[in-house]
Amino acid sequence: MLKFKLMTMEVLLSIYPSFCDLSLISATQSLAAIALILIFLYFCFRRRTVYLLDYVCYMPPDHLRIPYSHMIEHFEICNFDQEKIDFEMKVLERSGIGVEACMPESVHELPPNDSMKLAQEEVELVLFRIVKDLLSKHKVNPKRIDILVSNCSLFCPTPSIASMIINKFGFRSNIKSVNLSGMGCSAGLLSINLAKDLLKVHNNSLALVLSMEAVAPNGYRGNDKSMLIANVLFRMGGAAILLSSRKQDKSVAKYKLQHLVRTHRGSNDQAYKSVYQESDENEIVGVSLSRSLLTVAASALRTNITTLGPLVLPYSEQLRFGWSVICKKIWARGSKEIYVPNFKKAFEHFCIHAGGKSVIDAIEESLKLQKKDSEASRMTLYRFGNTSSSSLWYELCYLEAQGRVKKGDRVWQIAFGSGFKCNSAVWKCLSDTDPSVRNAWSDRIHLYPVEIPVFDC
Repeated sequence: MLKFKLMTMEVLLSIYPSFCDLSLISATQSLAAIALILIFLYFCFRRRTVYLLDYVCYMPPDHLRIPYSHMIEHFEICNFDQEKIDFEMKVLERSGIGVEACMPESVHELPPNDSMKLAQEEVELVLFRIVKDLLSKHKVNPKRIDILVSNCSLFCPTPSIASMIINKFGFRSNIKSVNLSGMGCSAGLLSINLAKDLLKVHNNSLALVLSMEAVAPNGYRGNDKSMLIANVLFRMGGAAILLSSRKQDKSVAKYKLQHLVRTHRGSNDQAYKSVYQESDENEIVGVSLSRSLLTVAASALRTNITTLGPLVLPYSEQLRFGWSVICKKIWARGSKEIYVPNFKKAFEHFCIHAGGKSVIDAIEESLKLQKKDSEASRMTLYRFGNTSSSSLWYELCYLEAQGRVKKGDRVWQIAFGSGFKCNSAVWKCLSDTDPSVRNAWSDRIHLYPVEIPVFDC
């Protein structure tokens, strides 16, 4: 297709001088030819829009909830000493996660079962359900799906998770499928970015994006405190997102993608090691979360919004920020801090990755947001826990269930992940969302927001 466009342009340019030769052709005909060229160029190089038709988040059954007493019992069964149990409970109490967050069946076993078979069953339970719900909700035949992108960081079986979905639902043999692993909690937006690029190359297509993390095989039973933290933060969950580049879907789409900005800080050693899977001194594998994680995340966010800001902020905010930077450089000693732009002038809603209470607090402070702005993130963390790459969709679900997202509203999704990565996606709402439509929050949205207990440090 690209070669065809280039060849056509060369032909048009080669004959263009004759169009402008008044001795051979009239001025009206010349202008008409120029107009045809411009129209051709517009259709060849115009920006194709990616629409979000709908998405579904996995709703775990209530019997998979894991209260604090169950956590303590499991730690004792795994032969943790009292010091480690006290540490785990201290982290859990301050994590912002409530007693409704769920774990898969295998983790409820005593002792927990981390076999590959049960990990695969967890993936099938989550993804098969949400894919079925999403496709049946919109009466989409699986064979109409052109692109499939799945992500799961720590569980990477053969055949891949994408192949599991293709086999289960009978997708076409020529479907363009990709399975991402090792991308951490930011893999959800990475998958959206990949699907977006594929949709722009393959016009008039449908893309299905699947985001989850397998909890069952990734429990840590060693004694390294930096690895023990992950045991209490992560919970089961997943999201299926249906995207389209077809013009006819604009009228039925919920959102359109306006911007997607990716930042990778992997060249910095401190950032690279901040979230790291490795073996401890006893050769027990776990994911280490370093003390510098919040500092690394703040630095990655600053880099990310440096690119995003000019795309979304009004000129008044950009000028105030630019002036503060100039003043800081000229009058380094006496000047005030660099001005933090008011992103509430660019967005009506914020979905901050629910990685933990400290993460949400840090981003809220960095961006000068109010508690109301981070409510969706805090409530998602409290009810569902850190569901890794799918957490942003539970947050958007919350806002929709509350009836807050209106036509024209802009939503900023902010994701962080190992590497270290910070990714931003900006969605514009195309129609008022109906809070009566069932989603993962519908059964008890009337109970939220709740007051989350605060523990002394």
